[in-house]
Amino acid sequence: MSIDPKILELRQKREDARLGGGQKRIDQQHAKGKLTARERVDLLLDEGSFQELGGFVTQRTTGFGADKQTFYGDGVVTGYGTINGRLVYVFSQDFTVFGGSLGEAHAEKICRLMDLAMKNGAPLIGLNDSGGARIQEGVVSLGGYADIFLRNVMASGVIPQISAVMGPCAGGAVYSPAMTDFILMVKDTSYMFVTGPDVVKTVTHENVTFEELGGAIVHNEKSGVAHFAAANEEHCIALIRKLLAYLPQNNLEEPPLVRSTDDPLRAEESLDSLVPDSSNKPYDIKEVINRVVDDGEFLEVHEHYAQNIVVGFARLNGRAIGVVAQQPMVLAGCLDINASDKGARFVRFCDCFNIPLITFEDVPGFLPGIGQEHGGIIRHGAKLLYAYCEATVPKITVITRKAYGGAYDVMSSKHIRGDLNFAWPSAEIAVMGPDGAVNILYREEIAQAADPNATKQKLTQEYRDHFANPYIAAGRGYIDDVIEPHQTRAKLIAGLEMLQNKRDQNPPKKHGNIPL
Repeated sequence: MSIDPKILELRQKREDARLGGGQKRIDQQHAKGKLTARERVDLLLDEGSFQELGGFVTQRTTGFGADKQTFYGDGVVTGYGTINGRLVYVFSQDFTVFGGSLGEAHAEKICRLMDLAMKNGAPLIGLNDSGGARIQEGVVSLGGYADIFLRNVMASGVIPQISAVMGPCAGGAVYSPAMTDFILMVKDTSYMFVTGPDVVKTVTHENVTFEELGGAIVHNEKSGVAHFAAANEEHCIALIRKLLAYLPQNNLEEPPLVRSTDDPLRAEESLDSLVPDSSNKPYDIKEVINRVVDDGEFLEVHEHYAQNIVVGFARLNGRAIGVVAQQPMVLAGCLDINASDKGARFVRFCDCFNIPLITFEDVPGFLPGIGQEHGGIIRHGAKLLYAYCEATVPKITVITRKAYGGAYDVMSSKHIRGDLNFAWPSAEIAVMGPDGAVNILYREEIAQAADPNATKQKLTQEYRDHFANPYIAAGRGYIDDVIEPHQTRAKLIAGLEMLQNKRDQNPPKKHGNIPL
């Protein structure tokens, strides 16, 4: 039976579209250790679920040699499919076509996809591999970027937006990812910068490589622009699938509830001896998190940035939670500029998408120093305070050791609408640490004493005996219960069950003015 020539023509055009910029350029992409745009989509989505949209769209540019060859798709693959059976929208830029640069038709395809994601309430995933604005199209390309930026903002807090940077992203190409909820980068093959090394050298006379200027490690460790650093593209895509498992489809839904095989009443006896006797000795807060959450599984976000605070996703009895915790092993768990920004952003994301917040607190205060003060620690610290105050999701706090000064207030205290506040017997809740307090309260007495050191030690111990415990706060009702550490998991799960129908709201307003 002969096949209709028109069907044969369709099949040929579809095959041409699948080849993007051609086999030679595909081979060049593979030689760099990179997958093609379509290979990335196939790996990301459930097998056979991808439905392409706009596959036959072509570029509209005719000048500067752009009319010599027409490419179907105009450098971006767009469509929808499922991840673990749940609807997602995805665009994947094709570096084999005009270097993945953004032109008018390219931008329109992405915008249409974003509109569909908003209307249908499903996550948007962008696989970015772009040289930036298409120079041949001039201001039309710039307008296309602005159209995307506007939709990023409109979608913010409505649907989860995830950006994977899979190659070079320069100029306007970096600002759309920057406005999404999470950015993943691939070590050694992905870069983000507003201006490249050549421009930097021309303007500032600094010699810098692509990796040094905007590589995955730089943006994960130094700038904080990226949230995850993947070893390769397969790892990056696996991380996206893992991340989405904790997130709801949109702001009107609850996060997915999974059946847990981890006993909700499990008592982790090792927690009872985890906090050292000496209040100045560090311990790893991640050990606390891992021993409390379901099956010890914790997906850390911003792992390499501002490590004095730890944030990420886990589950308690199958329920997704966001975790915020001080890390005593780094800067003694002090809050500084970067930690405040990191924590505030994560708290606000969880609040946007109905993810309960669990806070493990061991904070001696805000980091002192000229650099911090001149860098605006007051303003940046206020961001974290603002985020916690604004959040209406269930909020449970566990004070494991220190809760000093304003940092006690900031970390989801009862005073800023914390729903449940627990403390371990090792908790120390005070305006400041014993040494600092004694120096202020008894300065003259110590100076006039026959043995100043002995007097100071005595007064310090008296202060520690009085304040280095949770019972004064508990007596005031600021702490709901003092619990044995091994009870933490059961207490948190019971609290979340009680709070699952919590309703709270902020005063009607256009929006607040967070101290950015």
